[in-house]
Amino acid sequence: MSTAVSTRDLPADWRDLFALTKPRVMSLVVFTGLCGLLAAPVTMHPVLAFTAVLCIALGAGGAGALNQWYEADLDAKMKRTQGRPLPGGRLSPQTALQFGVGLSAGSVVLMDLAANHLAAAILAFSIFFYVGIYTVWLKRRTPQNIVIGGAAGAFPPLIGWVAATGELALLPVLLFLLIFLWTPPHFWALSLFVRSDYAAAGVPMLPVVSGPTHTRRQIALYTLPMAACAVAPWALGLTGAIYGLTAALLSLLFVGLSLMVLANKATEPAGMKPEKKLFAFSILYLFALFGALVLDRFL
Repeated sequence: MSTAVSTRDLPADWRDLFALTKPRVMSLVVFTGLCGLLAAPVTMHPVLAFTAVLCIALGAGGAGALNQWYEADLDAKMKRTQGRPLPGGRLSPQTALQFGVGLSAGSVVLMDLAANHLAAAILAFSIFFYVGIYTVWLKRRTPQNIVIGGAAGAFPPLIGWVAATGELALLPVLLFLLIFLWTPPHFWALSLFVRSDYAAAGVPMLPVVSGPTHTRRQIALYTLPMAACAVAPWALGLTGAIYGLTAALLSLLFVGLSLMVLANKATEPAGMKPEKKLFAFSILYLFALFGALVLDRFL
């Protein structure tokens, strides 16, 4: 949980508050949520659609702030996170907590008013899952933290779809499963070349607990059902050829990179170029797939 840090006088700089929302993570969350909304078979009023996507962004930002509030002690021990506002002493834990709670609660209430009860309920559950299940319960206790906790980041396209339609359907469920299965290879590739950071902080990430060889094997194993899930909407007739061919090609490349990772024997970050390539490509992969989904819907 958060440790005491020396902070400067408030009010905080807006850039520190913005950093609490994890903007890089939020960009992917917002994009997949927007694509889920646009892929829905109905047209939502532009103002309400903008508000719904804004709520997804606010909810993700609030969850990110609460995550950093709770993990300030861990962030202080890892090189890549030592410069964040809380371990850097630029914000007080109380400010981070209030900011996170305010954004989270506000996003759910606004979603309920702008869209529907079901979208608001799923948004609320996704925030709870990320903060309560992943951050508080799983991350410090099990190397399966990313596997189970990955569900939190898989909700946005489901939320976007439900905000537009008011109901669940097979396509957004498949999109949820796609992100859920994508998350372990994505984060395990990252954790391989920052393994020393997690070890120093005492976080039981899979490379720390089971070593690089086992982690590489798990990356390859998770990539196969992920690829199948990516192509499934086309195979089931839920999307057209634009999405289907994009999903097939990019998934083939993803599998190829995962096999390169599997073949790599390096134990030091300097030798982990395949892992770095896979991590970078995994981000492009998700953006491209969801972009193709929207193009397929309108073209």
